[in-house]
Amino acid sequence: MRVGHRVAKASLLVLAGGLGTRFGGTKQLAAVGPGGAAILDHSIREARNAGVERIVVVGRSDLDAELRSHLTSQHPDLELTIVHQDCHGPRRVKPWGTGHAVISALSVIDGPVVVLNADDYYGPTGIAMVAKSITEGRSDEVARGVMLGFRLGQTLPTSGSVSRGVCEVDGEGRLVSLVETHGIERRGDEIWASTPPGELDPETPVSMNIWGLSVEVVTGLVGQWNEFLETNAGSESIEFLLPVALDEQRQTGKLVVDVLDTEETWIGITNRLDLVAARSAFAEIRH
Repeated sequence: MRVGHRVAKASLLVLAGGLGTRFGGTKQLAAVGPGGAAILDHSIREARNAGVERIVVVGRSDLDAELRSHLTSQHPDLELTIVHQDCHGPRRVKPWGTGHAVISALSVIDGPVVVLNADDYYGPTGIAMVAKSITEGRSDEVARGVMLGFRLGQTLPTSGSVSRGVCEVDGEGRLVSLVETHGIERRGDEIWASTPPGELDPETPVSMNIWGLSVEVVTGLVGQWNEFLETNAGSESIEFLLPVALDEQRQTGKLVVDVLDTEETWIGITNRLDLVAARSAFAEIRH
């Protein structure tokens, strides 16, 4: 069932600038559905179904022609805005991370925005839930964000280990802590992580990097990015990650994050072995 509310004020920001190193290619455009549809195409259609009218895609200069050709073919009636992450900040081969990707689109963001990864699918209701919530009026004195909280056990790929933002949520549904946890994998019927080490409950809420953010939150990332560059401008690998930056805003009292519980099953691509499972999952989804 789709969420029935129509949302007109939120924009969709699709982060599609990754290199796809573990995948070995441009995984954000890998076909998972009929007609060569990639995961980001399903997300764009879900956003339009929810009433989101403005779509912004963050890519790279070297990917521009391929990205434009793909999106024009898949969405011929949609006016898309494409920005290049590599045109903002110091030049290097590896993109500067998801937080930097959001900042690179700041010039075209003029209101609340739903931010998500191009190679992650958040279910038929995910985008609509976030878009509806972030456009609802609140009386909070600090900036507000929304996060879709998935159950860990429903976010693991068929093979390999992954990183997840493991969350603690209070009784009012607000984010209390977010710990970037690495090396998460299935071991039989159990789920274990390497850093920090330990067993994890499959019902643990995790962030899959789909956020609803007010424009004040996005603007606040700029100062954090500048501080990040003071010590990391020469790095070729360290990333300015959106979940980490947002949790820093939360810890300093500049942001409250409402966590929306969902039973949706995440679909994503980490490596090429995941394509088979992703294509099978999308074959069961009707748009």
